[in-house]
Amino acid sequence: MHKLTHAEITARRKTVDQAKAADRTPIYGFLENVRSLYNVGSIFRTSDAVLLSGLYLTGFTPYPPRPEISKTALGAVESVPWSYHKHPMDAVAEIKAKEMRLIVLEQTVESVPIWEIPTDIFPACIAVGNEIGGITKDVLEAADIAVEIPMMGVKHSLNVAVAYGIAVYRLFELLQSTEGKILNPKS
Repeated sequence: MHKLTHAEITARRKTVDQAKAADRTPIYGFLENVRSLYNVGSIFRTSDAVLLSGLYLTGFTPYPPRPEISKTALGAVESVPWSYHKHPMDAVAEIKAKEMRLIVLEQTVESVPIWEIPTDIFPACIAVGNEIGGITKDVLEAADIAVEIPMMGVKHSLNVAVAYGIAVYRLFELLQSTEGKILNPKS
């Protein structure tokens, strides 16, 4: 075993044009009032990693072009389809019209652990909220399911970009296991 060189890693990656033309996963992201530009950039980067179908930026979530987003996104703002909606419920209406299931990543009285997401959830949109207040009541009420990442220690939550990454990769793994194949990053 040897660590891949930068050149070997680069040779395995898609170009922006290849990513734009690639088949996308039936996974979408929804950011509601996420205030940190760096969290938004990190979420773009994670979204690119799984060929997310689209990213909804809503409320006062900052959106490209912003140098702070670009710094952490490392070019992913060019490869991830995204749209901005001032009113989060406008994006929710679009999601519902496309017959996507809206999953909120939020601690509620009805939330289930992230590993209990049903296998028939796709196409799905995972929603994350403000770093302090989380998902608003309107979006929460429109959700099909609330999931949470169980916290075993002292803290009750994770950074929103970290939590988003865990949720997106859980959906990605679930998609692969239900389709009976492992997606190849080289193709």
